[in-house]
Amino acid sequence: MNTEKDFSPLTPNIVRALNDKLYEKRKVAALEIEKLVREFVAQNNSTQIRHVIQILASEFALSQHPHSRKGGLIGLAACSIALGKDSGLYLKELIEPVLTCFNDSDSRLRYYACEALYNIVKVARGAVLPHFNVLFDGLSKLAADPDPNVKSGSELLDRLLKDIVTESNKFDLVAFVPLLRERIYSNNQFARQFIISWILVLESVPDINLIDYLPEILDGLFQILGDSSKEIRRTCEVVLGEFLKEIKKNPSSVKFAEMANILVIHCQVSDESKLTNDLIQLTAMTWMREFIQLAGRVMLPYSSGILTAVLPGLSYDDRKKSTKEAASACNHSLMKLVTPEDDEDEEETKTQLTPPQDSSPPKSQDDENDSLNASQESIGLSKISFFAPAALDRAQVTLDLDGIVQVLDRHLHDSSTGMMTRIAVLKWLYHLYIKTPRKMFRHTDSLFPMLLKTLSDESDEVILKDLEVLAEIASSPAGESYNSGLCDSSESKTELQVPDSSSIGQQLVVGSKMADSSPSTPSMNSYFYKFMINLLKRFSLERKLLETRGAFIIRQLCLLLHAENIFHSMADILLKEEDLKFASTMVQTLNTILLTSAELFQLRNQLKDLHTQESCALFCCLYRSWCHNPVATVSLCFLTQNYRHAYELIQKFGDLEVTVDFLMEVDKLVQLIESPIFTYLRLQLLDVENNPYLIKALYGLLMLLPQSQAFQLLSHRLRCVPNPELMRTVEDSKPCNTKRSNQAHVDYMELLQHFDRVQSKHLEVRHQRTGRAEHTDRKLAL
Repeated sequence: MNTEKDFSPLTPNIVRALNDKLYEKRKVAALEIEKLVREFVAQNNSTQIRHVIQILASEFALSQHPHSRKGGLIGLAACSIALGKDSGLYLKELIEPVLTCFNDSDSRLRYYACEALYNIVKVARGAVLPHFNVLFDGLSKLAADPDPNVKSGSELLDRLLKDIVTESNKFDLVAFVPLLRERIYSNNQFARQFIISWILVLESVPDINLIDYLPEILDGLFQILGDSSKEIRRTCEVVLGEFLKEIKKNPSSVKFAEMANILVIHCQVSDESKLTNDLIQLTAMTWMREFIQLAGRVMLPYSSGILTAVLPGLSYDDRKKSTKEAASACNHSLMKLVTPEDDEDEEETKTQLTPPQDSSPPKSQDDENDSLNASQESIGLSKISFFAPAALDRAQVTLDLDGIVQVLDRHLHDSSTGMMTRIAVLKWLYHLYIKTPRKMFRHTDSLFPMLLKTLSDESDEVILKDLEVLAEIASSPAGESYNSGLCDSSESKTELQVPDSSSIGQQLVVGSKMADSSPSTPSMNSYFYKFMINLLKRFSLERKLLETRGAFIIRQLCLLLHAENIFHSMADILLKEEDLKFASTMVQTLNTILLTSAELFQLRNQLKDLHTQESCALFCCLYRSWCHNPVATVSLCFLTQNYRHAYELIQKFGDLEVTVDFLMEVDKLVQLIESPIFTYLRLQLLDVENNPYLIKALYGLLMLLPQSQAFQLLSHRLRCVPNPELMRTVEDSKPCNTKRSNQAHVDYMELLQHFDRVQSKHLEVRHQRTGRAEHTDRKLAL
């Protein structure tokens, strides 16, 4: 530095000392500057004061020479001490050159800059608050300084500044938040520690309402919560805990909606093996639980995003038990927010809130659909992480049903979805069909194939919930009204097909005629018959499903829906089935369920005495389909006490192809006759005079059987019949089985003819199959 340059009012001795490499000499110069500035203060000579500060800043603190910079820093500190309470008038000029030195490559100089700023701030106290942002910015850099001395000095300055902020009521939080939002994303651990400590301090100040600006920094806090430092994580947990306490105390002032998406993001973790990610997820899930409980329906527009985050957590194991419990609480609380009010169209809601105007045209169905899908179209749904609501008006919150259904459908399609998650998805669908049936039926056609596919799930509990959803679809009155709307369109038929079945067999088409032939009860809608068609189609395509779960599924449906409707509709559909082998197998399954399941007790009693036209119609409907399986047909006659007809059927068995499978079915029938279901039949053997055809039918079965265990069982039973002489057939004029004299009319001759026709078809199919097999064998031999 040119020492001969004019630095007045600084004397040459002061200038020389400020440039000296020895700290003691620079300190002496600082004392002289302090004395000089005090004189200017006494004279109220602000011009000279500014001139001194300007010289110290530009000629010394910002000099290229390191010793000069050190001298300038101590000189500026001396000026501040001399100015005392008046230093606030010159803070900009005092602070800026010092902050510039924070970036110096010399660690000693950075330390002196920190020391100088400490002295400036200590004198000015609350007057530095208008300059808080630049001070905070500089301190945040020093917090990560590699030199321990610089870091120690910055910590002293940091504590001083915190004390000033704490005791002041003039802190400009609005101006500070943008800087805080920017710096909170630092990856440096020391910078993070610095940031989190400041947030903790600001939160503790009563006059500073940081909760209003929580949406600005919440994401950064969750980022810090994932830091590898245990101490930083613990401090961040404390900060988040304090914020959550404040939210619980004053929920009315909290901006829940602005923070919902942030929580949704952090509730989802990509790497479950990391402890820090588990902590982030658990904390976010806990916050989400509290938000849903405190904010209520304000969270509904974010339901799809919340479900995206929450549903996978329901399948966590005990290693993440706390997260799983929080996710379960979130799911339960969110589900309770959906009410029947959400089933109203937006136009209806507006009509309730606003008086109608004669000039407004009526809203079309297309317009309603457009309004319902508005939020869905405004965002990309190909990969759902979170959703932005169409409106944040708390007075009128709209349920994002389209988004919710898409999330639920996506989890059902995902093969990696855990069992508890699948159960929760099905519970949601059932809940939505109960609370918002009209809107949900707009999604039924897209959901239906996946709900059918879910019947193949490995878990019985999943299948039970799936059946509950399908049963609600089939019985909801809203389904009938929605389907009526569809029927008004140009298409007169609705085609429902099982996924991936386009290449297998003929598609099942439900037209108006078939729908009309389905059982009509007040509790069923047109979807019921469509469900039965597609269920049988699925059984046809997946024989393993029929073998392992068929009986279980049908029994549960009989509990959930009307058992008579289940059997009536399935019999009606099987009557038109072209795959005769499947029809026979299905009839055998239905017959076993009818004869053995406790769920069918009432239906069995209805069929046992055919005294009404309805019971006779049901018997005839079942009989026509049961003809696909001769042994099942006989068992149906036994159940309905049509013993003479059973005997006539058995007489025709001699014309049928008796196979091993056929004999096994007869064997099972004998076992059933010995079961509690047919107790009444066994007791009727005591009344030989009025039940001769029962005995003849049983003897017919006995003659069909080889001398097996079943043969011995039935033979022993027949030996117990009293007085064999009474087994002879009575005169035709004498009424048989007076118990059934008041039976409603059934044309048994027509039923026998139908049996013959069906068996002829089966025989023809078997011959064709045998012929093809022989032809193949000949080709192979050649």
